[in-house]
Amino acid sequence: MIKIISLLTCFFAFCISTASADNVWVIHAGSVLVTPGEKPLSKQTIVVRDNRIERIANGYIPAADIDNGAKLIDLKDQFVLPGLMDMHVHLLSELSASSRTDALYVTTSMEALMGAHFANKTLMAGFTTVRDLGGNPEAIYALRDAVGKGLIPGPRIFAAGSALAATGGHGDIDGVKPELLKLWTPETICDGPYECRKATRNAIKMGADWIKITATGGVLSDTATGTDQQMTDDELTEIVVTAHSLGVKVAAHAHGTNGVIAALKAGVDSIDHGTFSDAEAMTLFNQTGAYLVPTLSPGVKLPSTMEGNPFFTDAIKAKAYAASAAAQQTFLNAYKAGVNIAFGTDSAVTPHGENADEFVMMVDAGMSAADAIRSATITSAELLGVQDKLGTLEKGKLADIIAVSGNPLKDISTLRNVHFVMKGGMVMKSAD
Repeated sequence: MIKIISLLTCFFAFCISTASADNVWVIHAGSVLVTPGEKPLSKQTIVVRDNRIERIANGYIPAADIDNGAKLIDLKDQFVLPGLMDMHVHLLSELSASSRTDALYVTTSMEALMGAHFANKTLMAGFTTVRDLGGNPEAIYALRDAVGKGLIPGPRIFAAGSALAATGGHGDIDGVKPELLKLWTPETICDGPYECRKATRNAIKMGADWIKITATGGVLSDTATGTDQQMTDDELTEIVVTAHSLGVKVAAHAHGTNGVIAALKAGVDSIDHGTFSDAEAMTLFNQTGAYLVPTLSPGVKLPSTMEGNPFFTDAIKAKAYAASAAAQQTFLNAYKAGVNIAFGTDSAVTPHGENADEFVMMVDAGMSAADAIRSATITSAELLGVQDKLGTLEKGKLADIIAVSGNPLKDISTLRNVHFVMKGGMVMKSAD
């Protein structure tokens, strides 16, 4: 019996040792941005054990000196930085000429499969974490969980499911005949504080990581109801209080400044778009500590694609042109005012996988490259409340690591071409 126990002990010790060695990566990095906002380091060795960063050391340490079974990743000619984070995506779809009729043909299962495709494109672009702010709850929660269990490749997903919205407002169904309006109305449509309280609780019960509210009208709603406040002050407040009491944060879609101000006063955690925010709104951002997720991409990319596309009705085009004209100046005003700015693209409205174009737009609008990168790393991690796990390459954090050729601090467009992606200690895209 003692011999058997000894043999078993040796066997399990061997298995543990082998497993440990199999999960050790040694990265030789030419340049490393350990903490966005600080100076990059040169000629560094990054040690990843299992799913976390074990240490970063000066020079190129041989892999065998770290662990007998360690595997070497040679990124000596690359600029290495933390995995990027996009705080406003819609992974289940992508805008096209058939988007309005897709609802008649695309099943929930197909939405989830399309989401898997778009999630992989997003991951390959270097975005290892996303916040999905609106999609079929069953499909997006299944996608989130499948990625989380390692069944399919994709970024880490924080999902909101269906948005809470007022009847007839942005987020409700529009543009179809009355029978379909009734059939397709989301369960999260609510009117008055009591309905909105119940809708918030139910959304969280069904699996929402975040609550999204549509405080104002939206550009892509096929209605001429504008982009100003649609949910009332008492509805907004009730949603925020209820969500926060259950430990869930709230993101507010808001364009018009009255809606932005109302949502900020209600205590939301982020304003997404914030297109027409004025000086009073900027002051409230700083007073409340809320984050702005500007999503410049639609305003830059959509205008040139609208003419001749049946999706863009006259009502939509009028709002899109107005939002496009205002977005970049508002973003610059917020940046100069010291507002917390987290990175977000609204991908789905624009193509998935092109998320890094947003960096170029931010820099073109007046933000420094260093601050743009910080917005997609440290600041986004803070917004999600995961700054202890993500956002930098410090010891003990999850090993979300990407690499590009060239220095994005000097040329932000290099982030459009990511050569290497590691997520949670797993190599998802190789530089070879």
